[in-house]
Amino acid sequence: MLAGIAVAAFVLAVLELFFLPLRLDGTLLPRADDLPFPITVLVAIVTTPLLVVAASRHAHRTLAAVSPLLVWIGTLLLFGLFGPGGDVVLLNDWRTLVLFAGGALPGAIAVGAHMGRVAGGGDDH
Repeated sequence: MLAGIAVAAFVLAVLELFFLPLRLDGTLLPRADDLPFPITVLVAIVTTPLLVVAASRHAHRTLAAVSPLLVWIGTLLLFGLFGPGGDVVLLNDWRTLVLFAGGALPGAIAVGAHMGRVAGGGDDH
């Protein structure tokens, strides 16, 4: 089960990274002044902590509960800096920072909640 959760974190990170440059330019999304529309940040905000919570339910150790977050961050860094064909996929603007913060912070809060449950004896893992 943990391997499936890690694969889901990997796939979500790749999709969130590659669709981060979406713009409201009329090509794929409606036209609205060619504004950046980083919808994948919202996906990261929701899915990353959900993956951590799912892993913590199946984990016997904290490291296993943290694994989806580590896979997600590692995938963003790996594909962002050494993308397909050696291209740098990470954008050089605010959207990259918001993506990292939007996925890492809620995921870290979910890890902290898991660690608090384990330390408090509320969970037998």
